[in-house]
Amino acid sequence: MRESGLFRNTFIRNVVIVSFLLCSVSPCLPGGLSEADAADRRVLTLDQALEVAAERNRDILKAKEFHNQVRGRYVEERSAALPHLSITGQAATQHDESLNAYAGGFMPVRQDIYGAELGLSQALYTWGKVGAAIRAAEKGFATADEQLRRARQDAWRDVSVAFYNILLAREQHAIASQNLAQKVRHQDEAQRRYAAGVATDYDVLAADVAVQNAMPDVIRAGNSVRVARDRLSFLLALEGEVDVTGSLETALTPYPSYDRALAVARDKRPEVKEINHRLSIAGELVKVADADDKPRLDLTGKYGWRYLEVGDGSGSGQIWTVGLQLSFPLFDGLKTRGKVAQAESERRSMKIDEAKLLESVALEIRDAVNAVRESEEIVKALSGTVVQAERLLQMAEKGFELGVKIRLEVDDAELNLRQARGNLARARRDYLVARVNLERVMGVLGEGSL
Repeated sequence: MRESGLFRNTFIRNVVIVSFLLCSVSPCLPGGLSEADAADRRVLTLDQALEVAAERNRDILKAKEFHNQVRGRYVEERSAALPHLSITGQAATQHDESLNAYAGGFMPVRQDIYGAELGLSQALYTWGKVGAAIRAAEKGFATADEQLRRARQDAWRDVSVAFYNILLAREQHAIASQNLAQKVRHQDEAQRRYAAGVATDYDVLAADVAVQNAMPDVIRAGNSVRVARDRLSFLLALEGEVDVTGSLETALTPYPSYDRALAVARDKRPEVKEINHRLSIAGELVKVADADDKPRLDLTGKYGWRYLEVGDGSGSGQIWTVGLQLSFPLFDGLKTRGKVAQAESERRSMKIDEAKLLESVALEIRDAVNAVRESEEIVKALSGTVVQAERLLQMAEKGFELGVKIRLEVDDAELNLRQARGNLARARRDYLVARVNLERVMGVLGEGSL
């Protein structure tokens, strides 16, 4: 009766565990989705995910909108070099009794005036202010282009990392599930040995505890898969659930040296090119500020029609004026000098930022190259470890069945296999992420191979 109750409880536990495994594993596998989940969940390859990011990523869309702002700023600055036309109209009645003092009170005190005019204003010479402002605005286009490149490369990197994180989380979930299934098999073996009289209650209880201790790892790993998927959905700006298909296995390819990578980064990195454009803009803004206290020549003109009624007399006809207007602010309270000092200080500060950026890029390149080297060496070191660990576990299990191995040796072999699989999966993920990050810090991610 004791053995019958023990087998019945074990059977019930195994049914629960198998159901738990099926429920926890199926959401993590694209092929294991239910029809309802498969209809709502979008499965993407890495290339497809990157295409979606190029169209929907919020940072990329924001960078594109900044390009539109720069275009508007250029149109604004260019307007200073174009003619300005205006139309004005006038309808007024004037009553002035002080006019009685003229001509013995015979001058009418009321006047009615009606008219319309077309005005023209055209800058002829501004001491280079207008030209410098237009050149600065044109440089803004190049700055906007580099910001868009930076947004695209950042999105490419983030989406790639999120993609690889899902694959890693799925692999870790599979390892945890396989470990739990292995514990269940050991539990069954302990029950059979107990029924045969070659195992004790301790062996059965130890197997039961091992099964229960393996369940939390499966739960945590399954949640990691869901968190990684949510991260990818956020980066792609997709409302529905997403999943990925792919593998962490990849060939180890040559990577550039530090000197080569640094040279490419100084030439291609969006941040470096952007700050160079900003330095050019800062130089033009110094010219704009310096021209505020310099002579300026404008062409002005008006053409229109006017009607005037004074007392019993009235008249109407065309009116026009044309002339050149020269303005030269002799002293503005040193306002222009202050603006020039600010603009020059801003340019010098930007030069400091440029030097700081180049030093930061050099450090990032060194770290990225070292990360690729490290992850590559780890992948090479672990490539044969999994096969050896699997063979070791088979030998331990067989020896335990024959009574020449103890439970501790089997547990050690299981732990070694689980660690080997997990370490290899993480090493492959780290290698892929390191390669992506190296291309990003070089400024060529998504724009060509190394």
